[in-house]
Amino acid sequence: MKYVFGISLMIIFCVTLYAQQPENPADLDQEIRDFLDSHKNEWHDLNISESDGKVLYDLVLKNNYTRALEIGTSTGHSAIWIAWALSKTGGKLITIEINEFRYKKALENFKEAGLDSYIDARLGDAHELVPALPDSFDFVFVDADKDWYCRYLRLLNPQMDIGSCFTAHNVLNTYMSGITDFLSCLRDLNNFETEIIHSSSSGISVSYKKSE
Repeated sequence: MKYVFGISLMIIFCVTLYAQQPENPADLDQEIRDFLDSHKNEWHDLNISESDGKVLYDLVLKNNYTRALEIGTSTGHSAIWIAWALSKTGGKLITIEINEFRYKKALENFKEAGLDSYIDARLGDAHELVPALPDSFDFVFVDADKDWYCRYLRLLNPQMDIGSCFTAHNVLNTYMSGITDFLSCLRDLNNFETEIIHSSSSGISVSYKKSE
């Protein structure tokens, strides 16, 4: 009886261990590509473009970032590109969305893309959630209310190590309220070095933290 019980435990252990094994990276890559291809023309509702998504993916992968934060999920296009890169670096993304409909749609997209285990999606007001975050981050992407861009940067600066990267969307759209002030804020922060990437008409600012 003890022998049979022991075999049963061993079977359970093996099944559990098998279930915990990470997905084959090649299989996950294909799953994500298939998802993005099948939804290629559906990313409206405040989502970024594919070219901008590739910029975020490359930044995370090139710098081996693992602790990412996104402010402004929309329905998840940018988060999928970031999380795809994080699946290769062993990292995870926290993403914040205030709109419940967009948040729920993003959850569906994360699951369909096979990336839900790499994303901690939170529903709420970033004005309240970001100051309360206990985590430290090495990659931040902001695509929410432009008037708060500078404030987000100043709030997160102490939680970012040297070499970390703060990115922001729509920085070429200076007609948007808050963008001009944000660009001035970037110039005034001596411990960040910034470049503007013209991957689309929206533009992404990429600011690397050089010192405390």
